[in-house]
Amino acid sequence: MLEPEQRVPLEITRNIISFMKTVYPTPLSGEANLAILESKQIFLYTPKSTRFPLRELTMADKNEDGSVDEITACPDCKGTHLKRDYDHAEIVCADCGLVLEDNIVDTGPEWRAFDMQQENALARAGPPMSTTLPDKGLSTEISPTNRDYYGRSISNKNQSMLFRMRKWQRRARASKSAERNMAVAMREMQAVATNLKLPRRIQETAAFIYRRAIQEQSLSGRAIEMVACAALYAACRQEGVPRTLTEISRHSRYSRKEISRTYQVMVKALKMHSMPPLPEDYLPRICSKLELSPKVEGAARDLLRAAQDVPLTNSVPISLAAAAVYIASIVNNERRKQKDVARAADLTEVTIRSRYKEMAQFLNIDIHI
Repeated sequence: MLEPEQRVPLEITRNIISFMKTVYPTPLSGEANLAILESKQIFLYTPKSTRFPLRELTMADKNEDGSVDEITACPDCKGTHLKRDYDHAEIVCADCGLVLEDNIVDTGPEWRAFDMQQENALARAGPPMSTTLPDKGLSTEISPTNRDYYGRSISNKNQSMLFRMRKWQRRARASKSAERNMAVAMREMQAVATNLKLPRRIQETAAFIYRRAIQEQSLSGRAIEMVACAALYAACRQEGVPRTLTEISRHSRYSRKEISRTYQVMVKALKMHSMPPLPEDYLPRICSKLELSPKVEGAARDLLRAAQDVPLTNSVPISLAAAAVYIASIVNNERRKQKDVARAADLTEVTIRSRYKEMAQFLNIDIHI
């Protein structure tokens, strides 16, 4: 540590940091000056290894048990854009270059792989746990390929033996009735999610909600596939991926009303709190189906913001989004037919016509058709 007379005033150091940010936009570059933590003081690190204390540490001290609370924001600039530099074992603020933590532990593998072949050869762990599988993926699975470890083809006699082993393996994984019901529900969720092109995280969340509903025993007596569809709709609501009950019921053998009733019972039993979808959430999907420009989508978003306090007759979010898209397409000279907008939003032409007329009347927009 340098002597006290070598310390730099705080105003000068802030000017130095501002200059560093202009010269080195990326704080983690190899030659860039970085602020590092040492002896509860923050120093400015230069390529000549000269360190100047900037100020006393303002972060929270360690707890009584020796643990440190997780850092979520920079104490200097209040920024939340933090980067983990495992090469130097540090947590650095990407906005001001301040090192918030040093000597962090790298939880990744100790080996390095430069391509997928090396990664598969060096990996010693199996796939991660998944709630979409009845046994959460913890059981042994026989490979469906008829090749050995070295890639050679297996003889016909051994292929028939492997076929019987796979069959009994599938039966052993779901030996109890509860496990078989779980497998049926997971297959239904996967089929509906695939048809709706939902991401993997939605299926994981839906499987978790379904397991909670089964443990609560609040949906006994209802069909397994119906509960699975209700759990999938609840997952879409929680993850902010807008999907309507009509879309889910179209890819299931149960009606919209049956899935809606099951969803309401599930919400009360599990005490779930999910915000209703906003009309803005449906804009990207509708505009993508109609092949509209981003300008039209932005104009429709502005219309929905302006119509937040408008007392419309029908407050269904997707109908408001479709009406805003229809008005925005006319205003921006990218007109689309009411029939096309209704098909993209899965609504009727009467609904589109009623909503856009009400919205145009309250917002004083002249629409010439």
